[in-house]
Amino acid sequence: MSGYPPRNGEGDRPAQPGGGGASPHTPPSPDTPHTETYAETPLHRPALPDGPPPPAGEDTHSPEAIEAARKSFAGRIEFLKSAPALEHLPAPIVPEVAFAGRSNVGKSSLINALTNRKTLARTSVTPGRTQELNFFDVGDPLTFRLVDMPGYGFAKAPKDMVRKWRYLVNDFLRGRVVLKRALVLIDARHGIKDVDREILEMLDKAAVGYRMVLTKADKIKASELAEVTERTIAEARKRPAAHPEIIATSSEKGMGIPELRAAVLEAIG
Repeated sequence: MSGYPPRNGEGDRPAQPGGGGASPHTPPSPDTPHTETYAETPLHRPALPDGPPPPAGEDTHSPEAIEAARKSFAGRIEFLKSAPALEHLPAPIVPEVAFAGRSNVGKSSLINALTNRKTLARTSVTPGRTQELNFFDVGDPLTFRLVDMPGYGFAKAPKDMVRKWRYLVNDFLRGRVVLKRALVLIDARHGIKDVDREILEMLDKAAVGYRMVLTKADKIKASELAEVTERTIAEARKRPAAHPEIIATSSEKGMGIPELRAAVLEAIG
């Protein structure tokens, strides 16, 4: 069952022919080897200024960029549909930015804070429950979409569910030509775990540009936040598809939310 049921009596909008830029795909049985069917897409990374990256925590977005982002997220934002498989993806007609993270990293809360809506992304008391790609339309007329990817790293998830998740996410990343950036959420209290590195490897291989975002930054001391930020920056510098700058956020306190909005607009270009 979808983690985002139709609202106000409306069902999902029908998928348009050619949606997702890929042919329908059914996850193979456990005994059938999985074969990739997509060519790698170009690396989606904006041009960065010359010189070394700025100090950790320094905001590189201008006041004008932050204000433009605030206005964009103050307009129409609506849940579009959930896609349990590639054939259910909406038509690739606008740029998309995807959110990835462990099942308890606070992804839904961050999306709600980003969009200034309390219940746009549905939170669940059961980590790892949502195993679908959830799409949100932004702008009137439609300007871009946000994609809430399934949470990963839930220890109690059945193996077949984990395998299905990997196939869905991997094929989406490789075949979604309108995907401009992935935002990988990292719990600031714990830093990057091995399970996070698995999704980073997947993004690197798919040639999808991504940016790491620390969540729950208000839950630790400033000195601890500085340390985890430095470690995360060091990890980003090792990876070919990673943006070198890190944004520390707090859904509860609003910390880093204006900068994250500006980063989303920067990504869709």
